Amino acid sequence: MNAADAVRAVCADRVTELAAELIRCDTRNPPGGERPAVEPLRAVLRELGAEVETFEPEPGRPSVLARIGSGAGPTLLVNGHVDVVPVSEADWSVPPFGGQVRDGLLYGRGACDMKGGIAAALEGMRACRDAGVEPPATIAFHFVADEETGGRAGTGALVAAGLVRADAAVVPEPSELQVGVAERGALMAEIVVRGRAAHGSDPAAGHSAVADAARIATALHLADFGTGSHPFLGSPTCNVGTISGGTAPNIVAAECRLSVDRRVLPGETREQALATLTGSIDAAGEFDYHVDVLAFAEGSEVDAGHPFVAEVRRAARAAPVRGLKLGTDARFLRNQLGIPSVVYGPGSMRVAHTADEYVPVRELVTAARTFAALYATFRGVTTS
Repeated sequence: MNAADAVRAVCADRVTELAAELIRCDTRNPPGGERPAVEPLRAVLRELGAEVETFEPEPGRPSVLARIGSGAGPTLLVNGHVDVVPVSEADWSVPPFGGQVRDGLLYGRGACDMKGGIAAALEGMRACRDAGVEPPATIAFHFVADEETGGRAGTGALVAAGLVRADAAVVPEPSELQVGVAERGALMAEIVVRGRAAHGSDPAAGHSAVADAARIATALHLADFGTGSHPFLGSPTCNVGTISGGTAPNIVAAECRLSVDRRVLPGETREQALATLTGSIDAAGEFDYHVDVLAFAEGSEVDAGHPFVAEVRRAARAAPVRGLKLGTDARFLRNQLGIPSVVYGPGSMRVAHTADEYVPVRELVTAARTFAALYATFRGVTTS
């Protein structure tokens, strides 16, 4: 038996039903409650003969950890998050937690981000079992909490606890079946702009914080942050997502607040990102303001020429490499642990977090075949 036998053993109905079963588990974050997905995952993993445990650093925030194999030799890790973003049910034409298939598309919150990817990764292992193919490496699965709000109670907690050990890793986030080797990080911040109140009939007697905030917003959207362009990620950006200020139409605004999403390239630190943000504001004019940093997640990448990238591409039938403008839990593995990690999964980020989120069934099947081939052939990372 070989990798081709495992690839042929992938079952379209089985991978689709598992993805649908996971979608039916309401694991919205916030508020954060991944427990409904634990037992369906444990059931499949037990069926595969895995050693399974649950890691729960905070009440109600469990991650499922499993290993298949003797533990000797190399380890390939699959890391996927089970939490999903909230929904506005009025915007959906299908039940968001129904897991329905229509015209070859599986619909539901988390269909592509990323319960479909988790189902594909598990189907690859089921296919190996059915074909009688024993993976030459230990295969580890981490199905984690809290990715959507930063990973503090998920992969971040696993890393802090010393529970992540692997020679290479795949994160099956939606990548349109391409191999993701780089991703941008983000600095989330609030800019508080101060002005001077006056009567609305005489705006010149005051100083409008709203007017200053408008100038700042325009400057940030057009800013060149001076870091150049990344071959897979382009240039860093800044989006002003919300603006709030003033008290009444007939009062010159004394304060205005902007929330911003400043995307960063791999290698940019929190301090560098903040400095270029304030530098862009200062270059646009003289303003009375301060910046409160709400969160920071670094960018990350693996060398596109790394042997593990080539191995995943072979399993995925020469899939092209790409970058992701958003971030994933791969950053913890790459930056903190030095584990060569790629993002590969079914579906597109263009429909992630949207109403009527979906994943094509054919992409679930293709991804499962890639995982089956990778499990059947991975023997560790050779860099020489």
